[in-house]
Amino acid sequence: MKQWLVLILSFFCASAMAEDNVVNVYVWSQELSPKIVAQFQKDTGIKVNYSTFDSNEVLYAKMKASKQAQYDVVEPSSYYITRMARENMIEALDKTKLSNYQNLNPAFTHPDYDPKGEYSIPWVWGLTGIFVNREYYPDDKIEKWTDLWSPKYHDSLLLLDDPREVFNIGLMTLGYNPNTSNLQQLQKAYNNLKELLPNVRLYNSSSVASILIDEDATIGMAWNADVYKASVQNPNIKFIYPKDRFVVWVDAFVVPSNAPHRENAYKFLNYVMQAKIAALQVKETYYPTANLAAMAELPPELANNEIIFPSAEILKRAYFQTDIDDSALDAVSRYWQLLKLQ
Repeated sequence: MKQWLVLILSFFCASAMAEDNVVNVYVWSQELSPKIVAQFQKDTGIKVNYSTFDSNEVLYAKMKASKQAQYDVVEPSSYYITRMARENMIEALDKTKLSNYQNLNPAFTHPDYDPKGEYSIPWVWGLTGIFVNREYYPDDKIEKWTDLWSPKYHDSLLLLDDPREVFNIGLMTLGYNPNTSNLQQLQKAYNNLKELLPNVRLYNSSSVASILIDEDATIGMAWNADVYKASVQNPNIKFIYPKDRFVVWVDAFVVPSNAPHRENAYKFLNYVMQAKIAALQVKETYYPTANLAAMAELPPELANNEIIFPSAEILKRAYFQTDIDDSALDAVSRYWQLLKLQ
């Protein structure tokens, strides 16, 4: 009888240990290379339960709706980090467990959305600009967001399936700050975007590079990394930094307040902050890294590429995306639904 009890207890202890030896990671689609996941599992023996989302709104809603702890590491964009910290959804990081934190670029460690660098590990950053397939528009002078409103682009545009991103261009083309919480300005942006609708062919955020390569859309808005991926296969695809300004975003790792495997979360974060691992991320996905030490690990064709890493002069035209208040966020969400129903 005792032998059976020992066997049963051993089985349950082993099962519990197996369940504990995991880390649950929820990140943006295409922003964590599967090679990094596989390498982490091989080097640490910790299993990664890995899932993706394609909008901050989905991430936020899922975390709010869940009554049980699900995730150990999640990857919101900058402006949602402010919101999550304010609502106690994420924890202040214990940096004594993050020896590789020193590898990060200081330009990203005390941002407006996390001034003390308490909550977030900047992972990738990028910006939203205009793409154009020059095979279809060889002579068109396309320099600004406002150019996309031209009737000649009827039923041609790809827009990101992201309310903040689309409202950013609706606001900037009117001369407004994309981070505004002014409800009147948001209504004007909505009316402005309604005028763009006849030109919109599709909304997509999760497979942009494929859409460009397959030429399902030949002009529109996209993230710089996706345009670079597509341009590698089709040199006719060009990226344009709009003269009427553009938005820079940062996607960062955070630890939920109720993370079920907190120690493994820290092991994962410290692992991906290694210079070679962060450099592998750039090589695999082409998203710019916020890891300064990783830059020395990149080949010149990536480190010096202006689509991936825009110059300081270009960045002078950038707005860095920040949080907007609840009433403004509700307005954007409401207007977004109306736009997509038309």
